[in-house]
Amino acid sequence: MKWSAFLKDRVMILILQVFCMLALCGYLLLLGNTLGEILLIVLVWILILAAYLGKTYWNRKQYFGRLLSTARSLEQAYLITEVMERPAQEEDRQYYQLLKLADKSMMETITAIRHERREYKEYVEQWVHEIKTPIAAIKLTCENNKSEITRRILTEVEKTDNYVEQALFYARSENVENDYLIKQVSLKDCVHGSVVHNKRLMIQNGVGMHLGNLDYLVLTDSKWVEFILNQLLVNAVKYRREEAPAIRINARAFGNQVELAIEDNGIGIAESDLPRIFEKGFTGNNGRNDGQHSTGIGLYLCKRLCDKMGIGIQVLSEQGKYTRFLLRFPRA
Repeated sequence: MKWSAFLKDRVMILILQVFCMLALCGYLLLLGNTLGEILLIVLVWILILAAYLGKTYWNRKQYFGRLLSTARSLEQAYLITEVMERPAQEEDRQYYQLLKLADKSMMETITAIRHERREYKEYVEQWVHEIKTPIAAIKLTCENNKSEITRRILTEVEKTDNYVEQALFYARSENVENDYLIKQVSLKDCVHGSVVHNKRLMIQNGVGMHLGNLDYLVLTDSKWVEFILNQLLVNAVKYRREEAPAIRINARAFGNQVELAIEDNGIGIAESDLPRIFEKGFTGNNGRNDGQHSTGIGLYLCKRLCDKMGIGIQVLSEQGKYTRFLLRFPRA
């Protein structure tokens, strides 16, 4: 609170004080008081008024300073009325009641939104589980009737399955802490599981796979890690080069961490796009030019899940040469 703003809000009171002061001076002159006596009375009046205004300004500044400090320390600032003291002044109590009403309305709105989001999340999860049954049936039919056409159908079905998995993990990513178990996991098993899951996609597109040393134990959740690896492998295949596309996966330990590198020799990522590739909905130049209608959700989910589980994620790339994703796990 500024002193000038404080006085501006009380300008009518100050004008009234000046008017009363002038009226008193005129009355005292008519009664025959000397100019010195009148000036002394005016001086005392001004001092008393200044002391009153100064004390009021100081008290109000301290009061609102405490409120602002408390509000800034709250994670939800709209809950300020739950922790602030009931004001002493009647005017402040009226504002306090207004804030309480606004707080109540806000809480009701937030509760309703949370309820709607929970229902939507439950619906998405139920839909995903239901759609997996016909997908599995199509896969089984194609496996039992192998031909060039069924192989193509199977490739597209696996893409569909990947998008369905993406939708499920996206629905669960907000409360991932309720659905993961951090334990000692073999990094080799996670990588092999993801490679097997995407083997048909890589064979169909002629992408070679080279696995290095992966014999490390890390602390993580294998299900979520395999989902992250699936997204990275699908992207590597999607943005492959035309001649001899390949993916290399290896790991190394340093200190109390294990770094897993997933590198491809594909078309790479433009330097201007690198800072934004983990943003939700961002597709970059590659996504706009590949003609495959990128959603910009895969890498966003990877980053979100990594942050939730304490996994470091970094990307290095040079356009036209390579893209390398680095995942850093706590070492078991």
